[in-house]
Amino acid sequence: MRLTQGQLAPIFATTDLYDAAISPHDLKGKKVLLSFYRYASCPFCNLRFHALSQKQQQWRDKGLELVAVFQSPTSSILEYAGKDYSPVRIIPNPDRDLYRLYGVESSWKGFLKGSMQLGTAAKAFKEGFLPGKVEGDMNMIPADFVIDEQGKILIAYYGKDISDHLEIGEIEKVI
Repeated sequence: MRLTQGQLAPIFATTDLYDAAISPHDLKGKKVLLSFYRYASCPFCNLRFHALSQKQQQWRDKGLELVAVFQSPTSSILEYAGKDYSPVRIIPNPDRDLYRLYGVESSWKGFLKGSMQLGTAAKAFKEGFLPGKVEGDMNMIPADFVIDEQGKILIAYYGKDISDHLEIGEIEKVI
């Protein structure tokens, strides 16, 4: 079931890419952008992750923490999305329990529509984000949640296709 603006964000406890504990309680008092991606070698996902990583310090200075969730295991994330140490908290979630908790969905229609985004694909390939092994649901559609300091959802954005995320400008409006 999809989440909506104004709801309390679901609580979870897990570990990040570097085996450090992470839960929403750890981030109380800060706004959080919780972004759900497909798998670690997805070119669209890596293009987006790279764009957000470049904003990380600027946004952290304004009180926004970034947390990324991939449906890949740690080893694949380290191989593709997290080649270098990442200041963005990354959660490997191959069993996809966080995806279910937040209502993140799969869609073959969204897969086909996103696959046709040739401009975005060309940009991803040009920046060196080439496809690799598919892990989990190939047709998982990204989702982004901006959560306030008290754990309430300010924005619940469910992508329309595999390349669709909340616009960076919309994120910056709430920080």
